[in-house]
Amino acid sequence: MECRELALRAADVAMEAGKHALQEQMNPHDLKMMYRPAKREQFTAEVDDLLIRFVRNRLTHVAPYDGFWEDESGNLKPGGRYWCVGHIDGVINYVRNMSEWTVTISLFEVDEKGEGKPIVGVVHAPALGLTYVAARGNGAIRIRKTPIGEKREKAVPSVTPSLDGAVVSFGMSYFAKESERALRTVSAISAGKPADIKRVGPASLDLCKVADGTYDAYFEPMLHSWDIPAVAAGAVVVWEAQGKLSQWNGDEIHWNRDNDVLASNGLITKDIQQYLV
Repeated sequence: MECRELALRAADVAMEAGKHALQEQMNPHDLKMMYRPAKREQFTAEVDDLLIRFVRNRLTHVAPYDGFWEDESGNLKPGGRYWCVGHIDGVINYVRNMSEWTVTISLFEVDEKGEGKPIVGVVHAPALGLTYVAARGNGAIRIRKTPIGEKREKAVPSVTPSLDGAVVSFGMSYFAKESERALRTVSAISAGKPADIKRVGPASLDLCKVADGTYDAYFEPMLHSWDIPAVAAGAVVVWEAQGKLSQWNGDEIHWNRDNDVLASNGLITKDIQQYLV
C-alpha cells in the first residue's frame, strides 16, 4: 500500500477514535479522569488506554506491518515498518474541557542501519474539527470541517522573513527546572521583537500550525520519550509542508531519546536559534 493511501486510512482511524474521545470529553466528569500512572511520569486520562487499544486494533486491519514503535523501538529490524500510536496529546487541555488536544498516528520505517524515521503522520484535533495528514513524498494537507462541508487544503508555511514581527509558539514541561528553562528562553526571544509568543499546545498541534503558517516557529525544550508519538506525527506534516524541524543545535531529531525541538518556516531558523540555550 502506498504512503498516501496509508496516511488517509490512518486519518480515518484517528477521526473515528477522536469521535469517541470527544464524546467522552463532553460527558460530565471531574479531575479524577486524569492521573499519573506509577510506571509513567506523564499525566494521562482514563479514556487513553481505551483509545490506544481501539486505534491499534483498527491499524492492524489497515496494515499489520511489524508491530508498534512504542513496543519494539529497541528491537527494530532493517526494512521494517512500525505504527506509532500516542496517548491523547494535550491531556490537561482535554480534562479541562479545552479544544486543543489531539489523537496522533505515525508510521516509522527502519533503514538498513536499523534507524527508524516517521514517513506517515496524522494529527487529528476532534474538538477543533481539524485534521492534518502527511505522507512521505506526497505533501501535507489540512482538513477542516466548515458549515458547508469538509475542506481540504495544502499545508504551506508562512513567508515571514525574520523574528521581528513573527508569531512564535512555545511549550514547556510541568517539571520545574525544564519550565524555568523554557521561560528564560521566552524572555530572551522577546528581545527579538516578535509580534506575539503563544503558549497553547499541545506539541503535535503546534508543529502542524507551523506547517500551515498559523505560527512562524515553535520551540520546546526537553520533549521526552513519551512525546515521541506526538512529535513524530507532527514532524511528517512539517517536513511535507516544506517547513524545517530540528533540535535547537541544528541536529536531526533523535527518535529514541529526549529532544529540544525547533520547528519553523525555514526563513527565521537562524534568527531564533541564537536565543535557544
